Amino acid sequence: LRIWNLCVQDADLSVLHQTMAQCCKEIKETVQMLASRHKDIHGSVSKVGKAIDRNFDAEVSAVVAENVWDSPERQKYLSETIVEHLYRQGMLSVAEDLSQESGVVIDMSMKQPFLELNRILEALRTQDLRPALEWAVTNRQRLLDLNSTLEFKLHRLYFISLLNGGIGKQQEALQYARHFQPFASQHQRDIQILMGSLVYLRHGIENSPYRSLLETDQWAEICNIFTRDACSLLGLSVESPLSVSFASGCMALPVLMNIKQVIEQRQCSGVWTHKDELPIEIELGKKCWYHSVFACPILRQQTSESNPPMKLICGHVISRDALNKLTNAGKLKCPYCPMEQNPSDAKQIFF
Repeated sequence: LRIWNLCVQDADLSVLHQTMAQCCKEIKETVQMLASRHKDIHGSVSKVGKAIDRNFDAEVSAVVAENVWDSPERQKYLSETIVEHLYRQGMLSVAEDLSQESGVVIDMSMKQPFLELNRILEALRTQDLRPALEWAVTNRQRLLDLNSTLEFKLHRLYFISLLNGGIGKQQEALQYARHFQPFASQHQRDIQILMGSLVYLRHGIENSPYRSLLETDQWAEICNIFTRDACSLLGLSVESPLSVSFASGCMALPVLMNIKQVIEQRQCSGVWTHKDELPIEIELGKKCWYHSVFACPILRQQTSESNPPMKLICGHVISRDALNKLTNAGKLKCPYCPMEQNPSDAKQIFF
């Protein structure tokens, strides 16, 4: 029996040895695999760091106007702009804290519209249309003056939410369809589509030709429409001034840094001496177009009330300062065509 026990123990030790050897082998392979993967990841991470060092310059003072925020008045404007942005984003507590710490006094009449706007937007994001519908009905006439489709689209979306309820919501959907009556002349085709979808309610709208009515991107669209129209009624832009300024700066700063570097390399002194004036025109995209701007093609300066654009007889347009500089002995020769003309014949134009 003792010999048998010893044999069993030897067999167990042999199996244990094999098992441990197998585990050690798997652990070694796993460690090698992780080390190989870490090497690849480390290489990618190190490349990112080098790319950041190569493309990002922390020193931007060379292209920024000095002492731009030194005066208390300008600091007040900056704080007010940030507070307004925070109100627009619904970050009310942060805006209140910043107002107290910066000493900026915000009138309640300015806060209230943002509070209501954010309350309605939060409800829309949870697919609750009632607050937005109440607001749209209250401001119906002002929205009509803007040719807004907001109220109709809200009623349309509420009707679609009833369709999602299936055949059990058919009677309620029919009754709610009465809200479309004021919009019948302008949105007849859309209303016909909505009413036609009722035929397929028993089998499910998602299985019908009207399945497009259930697209989820309509909720994001209604949020954008509400924000646009509400800001129009408040006399505000859709995006906050801080957002627009930040986005414009992100696009313009790399261009300005490159220009500054080229100027320094080529030792072109006097090309860019005023940091409040850009040396070239920087394209910011149509999103940042708010009004027409004309830059004189001769002097490379933007026209103003004191230096308006002038249309020559030949049809070319230059600034008044350029016209005066090009006038010689009471005659003016167009810089773009050889036509000679009297400077007094030039007409001021308005954009």
